Amino acid sequence: MDYTKKIMHQSNYWYNDGLGKAKIRDMSGAIVSLRRSLQYNRGNIAARNLLGLVYYGRGEVAEALVEWIISKNLRPRDNIANEYIQRIQDASGELEVINQAVKKYNQCLAYCEQNGEDLALIQLKRVITDHPTFLKAYQLLALLYLHTEQYAKARQVLKSARKLDTTNDLTLRYMHELAQNRGQKARKQETKKKSRAVEYSLGNETIIQPAQNAMKLLAGKFTVINILIGTLIGAAVVWFLIAPAVQEKKNDETNKQVIESSERINALEAQVSAQTRMLDQYRAAGADTEADAQNAATTADSYENLMAAVEQYESESYTEDVIADTMVLINRDTLGASGQAKYDELAAAIFPAACQTKYETGVAALNAANYEGAIENLSKVVQMDANYDTGGALLNLGLAYMRSGDSATATTYLQQCYEQFADSEYAAEAKTNLDAIAQAAVEGAAAPEQPAQ
Repeated sequence: MDYTKKIMHQSNYWYNDGLGKAKIRDMSGAIVSLRRSLQYNRGNIAARNLLGLVYYGRGEVAEALVEWIISKNLRPRDNIANEYIQRIQDASGELEVINQAVKKYNQCLAYCEQNGEDLALIQLKRVITDHPTFLKAYQLLALLYLHTEQYAKARQVLKSARKLDTTNDLTLRYMHELAQNRGQKARKQETKKKSRAVEYSLGNETIIQPAQNAMKLLAGKFTVINILIGTLIGAAVVWFLIAPAVQEKKNDETNKQVIESSERINALEAQVSAQTRMLDQYRAAGADTEADAQNAATTADSYENLMAAVEQYESESYTEDVIADTMVLINRDTLGASGQAKYDELAAAIFPAACQTKYETGVAALNAANYEGAIENLSKVVQMDANYDTGGALLNLGLAYMRSGDSATATTYLQQCYEQFADSEYAAEAKTNLDAIAQAAVEGAAAPEQPAQ
């Protein structure tokens, strides 16, 4: 079994799934799918670039830059991630505004820990004004509105958050909480309204009349007004005489708490970074164990297929095509010295004729729009001789994948043709198709929303 091909197929499947979700602004679902794609193939440049775009669309610019920088390191040339990074570097003023918005958001978290919801509300309004696509800021602002029972404002903020990410779990949970709270408030108001009236029956009719007469209500209102006037006078005395000193002391305490919270946050960030490195080490160890198991299975399969190919060749009852189909299942690197020698002997006798037959069959299938048949035959040609027809086999295989809709795999083979056979007649055609795939990916990806003017 060709594990490499299976892994590439899984990576491309999750990339296409993430691309579909990004187009409908299901950013949370797109992130999950694209991360799965990268787990199968860390070198899937298209998936990594799209993951950066999704992070950017949710206002998480730092995470987006991380993915694009990794993509640039994996493929320095002909990579659209270079353009994304350059755009952010050119807009240095905008990047500084976003950085300040993130710092203000972290400060709001500290305010919330200190029961300073009012300060956090004021600060968060400035954050979403400076950084309109910052999803986490919208969610925290909605939570504060829910906590202070400002349900109308919470609803508006959650609508904006859902436009940024339609299926985010936290946003949907807050919307469910909002619906429940508003229903409870409506029921309380209805119960209170009924308690103010007296209901009785007179014959066949039901009479409802106020429980209190107008004079009692008016007297009650005057009493409340007198109390309010006295309260206002007392508040004025406190405001002008006592509040300045109290406020100054409170500001000093708040500044100390902010400094302490910043130090705690820095310590937590360092701890998270250390845990992340440890997790990466565990993953690497697990990957090595799985790779050893796969290598053992591949070695056994390779020897079985080599023996079958030898029997087919010595029987003289099989054509070169049939024997070649058995030999492409062999991983030469897993064989010992004698096994590799036997493999090379068979390859020299079988591959030239088999390559010619399968290449002609694959090209004919490609021209007839039978992309599945073209991929099947041309893949075997590339496995037997990746340099066949001076890059022609790589070019036609890339075109077959491209026309079948698998742009990620097509990019791999077209890029190989372009880089390894730059002086051949096929290099220019490979470069043209690579540019077309890159342009289609840019146009199809979900573009970040722009701030309202």
